[in-house]
Amino acid sequence: MATIQFTVTHRFEAPPRLVWDEMLDWEGHGRWIPATRVDVDPGDPRAVGATFTGYTGVGPAMLVDRMRIAELEWDEAATTGRCVVDKLGPVLDGTAGFTIAPDGTGATLDWFEDVEISWLPGPAAPVVSRLSAMGFSFGMKRLASVIADQPREQTID
Repeated sequence: MATIQFTVTHRFEAPPRLVWDEMLDWEGHGRWIPATRVDVDPGDPRAVGATFTGYTGVGPAMLVDRMRIAELEWDEAATTGRCVVDKLGPVLDGTAGFTIAPDGTGATLDWFEDVEISWLPGPAAPVVSRLSAMGFSFGMKRLASVIADQPREQTID
């Protein structure tokens, strides 16, 4: 069994709430995570207990990642948020999530994973952890592009 652990930090030139809303658009993750689609189960997808499944890859190399929201906290006054999901198998077991906090004129997001893969040998964990972190780092850069391309409300002084 291999334990995969990593944290990826990315700074966005966008308000924390905008980044938060994009992160909670579970089906929208496919716009910025390569070769991924997410199916959300019925119910409120932004509530503790909500479930969804990510599919990453193609054909027989498809990773099925079932998840349930375990924690979901947004503080409007502080513009900070935390979301934790439980990984429910069949491949990944453990937790993952993210925190968002204001950072100057933008926001910083920390994405973390702490999962186990039962069929992966333990010595492979450091390599898989590093490759996974690199993949999520790439995804954060793509998410920044998605956010930058969105129209924003203009304020008139």
